Amino acid sequence: MKKMILVGVRVELPANQPIVLLQEEEGERFLPIWIGAFEATAIAFALQGVETARPMTHDLFKNVLAELGVNISQILINDLIEGTFYAEITMHLAEKTYTVSARPSDAIALAVRLEVPIFAEEKVLDEAGIIIESTAEDEIKRFRDFLDHVEPQDFL
Repeated sequence: MKKMILVGVRVELPANQPIVLLQEEEGERFLPIWIGAFEATAIAFALQGVETARPMTHDLFKNVLAELGVNISQILINDLIEGTFYAEITMHLAEKTYTVSARPSDAIALAVRLEVPIFAEEKVLDEAGIIIESTAEDEIKRFRDFLDHVEPQDFL
């Protein structure tokens, strides 16, 4: 299991498909995960600190968990089956631990809001991880520049 850093969300062209990009905290592999537009917006809002007039779904879930006294300790991207990524959310309530299956995009949207660490299983990184060659620094800089200028409406 490897700790991951959320690099951000971007729209992959020409398909106009949003992806979330994770990077190994201590390594050189990146993990791109294609996600839906709604989830991309939810993650982008959280990364940019955008507050909506009414809670979005992930904000609502965060608020419900807080009201119930549930703590989330981690998000784990734990499997990749036939091109579909799977994740688990580890929760704690009154000395009990619960693991709930989730889509990675929803789990990541929640992790950003709760500042919870994100991990990926080694087997997932072995199968889907990529290494961005010599232009890695340029690519990451372009990605971060994109994040600085992207608007949530770009994902709609």
